[in-house]
Amino acid sequence: MPAYRFEALDAHGKAETGLVEADNARAARQQLRTRALVPLAVTPVGAGGGSDGSAARFTRRVFSATSRAVWTRQLAGLVSSGLPLERALTALADESDSERQRELVAHLKSEVNAGSPFARALGTAPREFDEVYRAVVAAGESSGALGPVLEKLADDLEQQHALRTKVTGAMLYPAIVSAVAFVIVIVLMTWVVPQIANTFASGRRALPALTVGMLALSGFIRSWGWLLLLGGGAAVVAFAMARHGEAFRLRSDAALLRLPLFGRLARGYNAARFGSTLALLAGAGVPILKALQAAAETLSNRAMRADALDALVQVREGAPLASALAAKKRFPGLLAMFARLGEQTGQLPAMLQRASAQLSGEVQRRALAAATLLEPLLIVGMGLIVVVIMLSVLLPIIQLRSWVGG
Repeated sequence: MPAYRFEALDAHGKAETGLVEADNARAARQQLRTRALVPLAVTPVGAGGGSDGSAARFTRRVFSATSRAVWTRQLAGLVSSGLPLERALTALADESDSERQRELVAHLKSEVNAGSPFARALGTAPREFDEVYRAVVAAGESSGALGPVLEKLADDLEQQHALRTKVTGAMLYPAIVSAVAFVIVIVLMTWVVPQIANTFASGRRALPALTVGMLALSGFIRSWGWLLLLGGGAAVVAFAMARHGEAFRLRSDAALLRLPLFGRLARGYNAARFGSTLALLAGAGVPILKALQAAAETLSNRAMRADALDALVQVREGAPLASALAAKKRFPGLLAMFARLGEQTGQLPAMLQRASAQLSGEVQRRALAAATLLEPLLIVGMGLIVVVIMLSVLLPIIQLRSWVGG
């Protein structure tokens, strides 16, 4: 039964909004009238402003990464307990605190009621449920084990979010220290140095070379700093626009993988995500070629995605998965090794998941080690810069004392 969003007035003229389920808009208005409400507007949920509601498109994200994992686990628990999918969706819609989530879940329920498979219903909101999510759900529906498959999907979503959060958190502190250091240096160079050092500039004696150089640098920053900022901003915008081109993004992503520190982190992070997604899809019963295609699409690094798609071609031509991955040097050898063990033992999903777990742990350790190393280096570097600036200010004062004492 389709869901409709309504706006109505009660007997006291107070506006009321909400959702109502009915066979059509006319029946929805009749339900509102039986509740002593005067309907003002009745719109199919997910119609995107259209009148028929046949093509739902939620343009803004309804679920965050965390809330989607929580919602998936809740749905898995309800379905695994034996509750029909329609009633499980109804319960989730009733319990949701977000109006947009209620509308989305109500729309999914209406699609299921209309006879669509759940995976196809999820496809009407592609920004919320990507191709991997839908492929796993479709495999769970076809195998009759939707509940356990949803549990595995929730585990995978939580693991991916945890990895992304830990890597981002490890890099956040050095980034904040760098930004604060930059602001402090700019303030010192554009305000403190000129205020103090210019006091001695009118004297007859020559200023120390360090002070003269710092005054010159300060003057340059004050005069042309805006141009440097403008040029830097333009360069960032130009780089971002250039990355919209597939060829440039492929080259820049390949260059990123060659960096000493961030390259290894990018390789490990993408390989862990690829292995986890492939293990999830293969474990759910998705054919290996389709699983490889979907797993490749999850890779944010275009160079590694190209390698994964090349591996897909080799597997389609009859090559073992392990051999196809081993031929791509951008993927860590650990992934190919565990894939080979999985193919030999018939436990490919479990081995791929184990490889993903090891790669995730390695990425977290590397990110933490990099952050631990960068923190003191940034502090020492910032301290040295501040010392040099302060020396340029103090040297004229020391020189003046020597003149007076002489």
